[in-house]
Amino acid sequence: MDIVGFLKSQFICHLLICYIFIVSGLIINFIQLFTLILWPINKQLFRRINCRLAYCISSQMVMLLEWWSGTDCTLYTDPESYHKYGKENAIVILNHNFEIDFLCGWNFCEKFGVLGSSKVLAKKELSYMPIIGWMWYFLEIVFCKRKWEEDRKTVVQKLLNLRDYPENFWFLIHCEGTRFTEQKHQISMQVAEAKGLPKLKYHLLPRTKGFAVTVQCLRNVVSAVYDSTLNFRNNENPTLLGVLNGKKYHADLYVGRIPLEEVPEDEQECSTWLHKLYQEKDAFQEEYYRTGTYPAVPIVPPHRPWTLLNWLFWALLLLYPLFKLLINMINSGSSLTLASFAFVIIIASVGVRWMIGVTEINKGSTYGNNDNKQKQK
Repeated sequence: MDIVGFLKSQFICHLLICYIFIVSGLIINFIQLFTLILWPINKQLFRRINCRLAYCISSQMVMLLEWWSGTDCTLYTDPESYHKYGKENAIVILNHNFEIDFLCGWNFCEKFGVLGSSKVLAKKELSYMPIIGWMWYFLEIVFCKRKWEEDRKTVVQKLLNLRDYPENFWFLIHCEGTRFTEQKHQISMQVAEAKGLPKLKYHLLPRTKGFAVTVQCLRNVVSAVYDSTLNFRNNENPTLLGVLNGKKYHADLYVGRIPLEEVPEDEQECSTWLHKLYQEKDAFQEEYYRTGTYPAVPIVPPHRPWTLLNWLFWALLLLYPLFKLLINMINSGSSLTLASFAFVIIIASVGVRWMIGVTEINKGSTYGNNDNKQKQK
């Protein structure tokens, strides 16, 4: 194979992309560690700095979606609500059907300038993962063990800590708790039948306690709930590997703005409200599958250049030592340079598989199975 063909191969592209992401991510994590000295001195400065450091990591993932794969994302929403996005704090409810729905959620945040400060309710295991998990720790992300009796006190405290956050933030939450699969849906609907709840066709039953506590703790800080539904045209089933391979997808994202005043304060009433919302989302999904569109104004927000510029900065900074290593290896052929280059390849290759493995649907939680076991007891 000639050198041009070799450099154009997907394998080399994967290696370079993952090399940049992993090395830059670890550098940023290291910098974040030193920002801890600011916490007791100036907590708000610590937060502002970490928002920007976190953006340097998460924007690389968004760059892959926007610029590398060229995925189109059409936003369907009310024009009056559109002008409020990015200018207020919000709770964003996302459906959980695709391997890259988290990436599309980040893309939504990026369009309105809140990617660096966006928050999520994530499982505790993710906090131990290098790069993204460690980044989230410094962003004061709310982690939970999915055992509500143990989680409630911790979750409440973490949410209350966000009440004085200095940046506009969106709190992204997957109320279903895990990605949709047919097996999980079947189990979830058995739980619905046992509890006397209306069955859903395209969603799992929402986990209401986490949402209700989030609303309670962030009331008067958050202005609205953004009810978001993501779909892909032509029955596309996007994957992170597809994005990494440069495959272009066509996403449609509906966002409906609901003022927080319309969400009940009482936990039981809030739970009932959320179940009703998911019944409406289910009917909404049925309409999309039938017509291929949403009953709202389609808007294509413009690409912001910052994700690409950030990636180019890290690429220029980190590719020079890599190529220098390659040249030294070719010129000297020493065992040390050969071993060093092999090490970089191994790390990058493992990084590719790690990034893909984290998002695979069949590696999701056992939430539905656990609920089913409890129902049968």
